[in-house]
Amino acid sequence: MKSHVDYSKLDDVELIALVACAEPDALAELYERYHRLVFSLALNSVADHAAAEEITLDVFTRVWEKAETYRAEQSKVITWLLSLTRHRAIDILRQRRTRWERNLVSWADVPDAASFNSNGPQEVVELTLRREQVRTAVAQLPAEQKEALALAYFKGYTHRQIAEILQEPLGTVKTRLRSAMQKLRQMLPDG
Repeated sequence: MKSHVDYSKLDDVELIALVACAEPDALAELYERYHRLVFSLALNSVADHAAAEEITLDVFTRVWEKAETYRAEQSKVITWLLSLTRHRAIDILRQRRTRWERNLVSWADVPDAASFNSNGPQEVVELTLRREQVRTAVAQLPAEQKEALALAYFKGYTHRQIAEILQEPLGTVKTRLRSAMQKLRQMLPDG
């Protein structure tokens, strides 16, 4: 028969020791004490409620799996938990950044006019001039409009895909694209 332990009366180090011995009730008590603080730090770091919940779960899962690695002489339990939280949040932010950077498109990636099939030097000159006019006009757009345009026109993403990549509301993306196109029409009236 299992003896009843009042986990709420144990200190953090004792709880970690019991978690290391695979005591789920000790983990539950640790979670009860610190999940709000872990969640708050995660939310502050990633500014995303769902990601903060995922980080909180990941941290306590890691505590369950790695409790035996905790060393009381090196830090307090709360310090260890917050360190795990911070590192997991950094991992999430790096993943987001990598995904975002993978989808970046440079306006310099637009093919040169010479690469188009042309009927002669006059057409190449006209295309080159037109290209420079477009580049100049695009350069005057706000960065977020340029980014949305590049994803739409060079990567071929839909509005919904662009919203996911940029982590922006769909309506915001549509407004940016519409505004960019209106501005370009004003700056390039003969195209």
